[in-house]
This record gives sequence, C-alpha cells and structure tokens, in this order.
Amino acid sequence: MTNIAVIGLQWGDEGKGKIIDLLTPQVDVVIRCQGGNNAGHTIVLNGEKRVLHLIPSGALHQKCLCVIGDGVVVDPKVLIDEIEGLKAVGFLQNPKQLAISGNAHVIFPYHIQIDQLRETKKGGKAIGTTGRGIGPCYEDKIARRGIRMSDLVDPEILKHRLEGNLQEKNEYLQKMLGAKPLVFNEIYEKYNSYGKYLKNYIANVNLVLQQKVKEGFKLLFEGAQGVGLDLDHGTYPYVTSSNTVSGGMATGAGVSPKAIQHVLGVAKAYATRVGHGPFPTELSDSVGEHLQTKGAEFGATTGRKRRCGWLDLVWLKHAVWLCGVDSLVITKLDVLSELKKLKVAMVYQLNGKKIEGVPSCLEDWEKVEPVYEEWEGWNEPLEKATCFDELPKNCQKYLKRIEDFVGVPISILSLGPERNAHIHLRKIM
Repeated sequence: MTNIAVIGLQWGDEGKGKIIDLLTPQVDVVIRCQGGNNAGHTIVLNGEKRVLHLIPSGALHQKCLCVIGDGVVVDPKVLIDEIEGLKAVGFLQNPKQLAISGNAHVIFPYHIQIDQLRETKKGGKAIGTTGRGIGPCYEDKIARRGIRMSDLVDPEILKHRLEGNLQEKNEYLQKMLGAKPLVFNEIYEKYNSYGKYLKNYIANVNLVLQQKVKEGFKLLFEGAQGVGLDLDHGTYPYVTSSNTVSGGMATGAGVSPKAIQHVLGVAKAYATRVGHGPFPTELSDSVGEHLQTKGAEFGATTGRKRRCGWLDLVWLKHAVWLCGVDSLVITKLDVLSELKKLKVAMVYQLNGKKIEGVPSCLEDWEKVEPVYEEWEGWNEPLEKATCFDELPKNCQKYLKRIEDFVGVPISILSLGPERNAHIHLRKIM
C-alpha cells in the first residue's frame, strides 16, 4: 500500500487536478485537506473542461470515495451547486461516494462581505484574495467562534450560534467597514435549508479514514494552492489562510503523518502566480505573453490572468525540502516548445550579494533578484512523445537539470491538458 500526497510546489495552478485525476483509478479514497472554494482543479475529459472547487477530483471516478476533511472551509451553496452539477452529468450518483467532515467550518455571507470590503479599503495594498470569505472564516475558526458543518445540520445549534456571531459581525460591518447590517432570518433560512440538503453527507471523517487505513485501502491526499501560498512558509502576507505544505495535509485530513508514504510535488515547467505578491522571475515581455497565451494562464476560480515567469529552481528546491518531496511531476512542458532560449533561476541576489535559500521577509522578497542559467530551447512538439527518449534532446537536458538541482527524480511529465497527454517515467504506487 502506498498513500500519496499531491502538493503544489509553486504558487498554485500547477496542474494538480489533472494529476489527481490520473492517479485516482489506482486509489480508493481522495481527501481534500485545506482551503475552500478559493481553489479550482481543472480537468479536461473528452475535450470538455470541468473545474472542481470543493469536491475532490476523484468524483469523476465512480468507485472512489471523496472526502472533504476537517481543515477545509465550506461555502455550502457552492458545495451544493457543485454536487448538483456533477449529478447532472452522471457523476456522484451514489451519496455514499462523498463524505464531509462535521469538523469542517462553514463560510457565511458575512465572511464574504468582510473579505471583499477589506480588500476594497486597502486599495493598492490589497492582498489579492479571491473574495470568497476564506480568510475571515479561518479567523473565526482560530478565534474559536466558528460554525462547523456539524452545527449546520442541527437547526437549534445553528440558530443559537448564528445569532451570536451575526450580532458581532453586523457591528463590525457597520462601524468599521461602513456596510449595511445583514438580516438574521434571511441567512438562517437559507443555511438551514443547506443543512437539510447536506445532512446525509456529513460523517466522522477521522473514523472513516482510520478504518480505511486499517483495511489497507489506498489514500490520495489532494492539495490546494501551492507551497508559496502557505500561511507560515509562503511569501507572507501574500499568502492563503491555510497550510498548503505536506505537513498540513495530515492535520487537515485528520490522520497521522505516517499515513502518507509518498509526497508527489507538482510544478510547472515555468512559473505563474495569480494576484499580488513577490514573483522574482516574472516576465513582462513577449516571452511572458507567449507563456500566458499558449499556457491558457487564467485562474480556474477567478478567471484572472496569471502572471508568468521563468522556472525558479531556488524556490522549487526550497519547497521540495520543506515538504519532503519524494518525486516530481512537471506539467505544461509543451508550453515551452518554440522558445529559442530558456532561462532558469539558480540563485538569488539581495543588495548585490548572492544569498542562501529564500528570503524570510516581504521587504527582502521585493528586492531580491534571480541569477539565471540559460538553456537552448526546442521547436519540436511534444504531444506524440511516449517516453523520455522520444523528447527533444534539449528538453531532456532541461529536465535532467531540474532533477539534479532539486535532488529528487521526476515521475510524471504532463504534455497537455487532456487526461492521456502524459508520460510516466517512474512507478510511484
């Protein structure tokens, strides 16, 4: 048995959804561990694109149990819409295919409104959140005033806790953000109906996973966002509100770290970032435009254009060490075809001096400069390659340089968005 955690090693949008979909036929359970509907996993199946925001990508495989873990924050309306959307096209027909932790916290309208109004007030200093209420929901969780899925399905508990929270939130909305107060009955009626719909999906996820591990079932832990957005280890404060590193997956799922035997790190063959925040290798020229256009670099959740840049091996090596990565997946390798020259960041300079590793504070991140190594590109298309030796020689050299620098092997190459556009280099299960 090999249980695998799939981690994004950059700033999200690495193509994890496709890789999870690729591995799911070999596993029994797929678990989403953190984040909320600020993440989106895109899967292309028979030419049709599907974006999943909360439900694990395993939903597209009938025999797979999909779990939304303790560490996820759930917008129940988004979740219900997603369930109904999957049902309408023949997926998720069996309600036992989805288990939602009663410990997962619930996003309410006041979370969303606070999130959006705060960003508006910050103006040019905005973090660049998705405005989905994720951060304010995690704030309530940490402050021990959050409302959980187990509360949502009990009308009396929901009423009691919502009344207390809304009184406080309305005062904050009015006095601090200049907004109108929200109406209790409107929210309660909607959320009570959500609770009735979702009640049969709520489960003791810790017990479910414990039993699955004991019985030898294979588990796949599905990461959201990327290491660069980790609350503690990312480019703070331009980060998400949860832990995206491999250690956070055990906490968010409710299992021992020993339950994860292989950490699979996913990285693009170049780099992208959505929203604000440090991005040392960002390109604002025709090459950046090429990557954005050919790579269809638009956020799966927000539709925002992704900033594009050269592959940053300084950051990638740091992320590999931080997450204990066992092997890599390199995605969107095909996007680099037709570029005459490729650059890869090998070290950072700060104030004219080379530094070890990555900066720890925002002020240094904003001043850091990458030192590049230049490589010859390739013109040949990659779509027809079925093994490593069929790739262009310059492409092979590029990949070997990545392996040598970060110190772990590449297991899978993704050569396009379709499910079958990939090459397996090493067995991981």
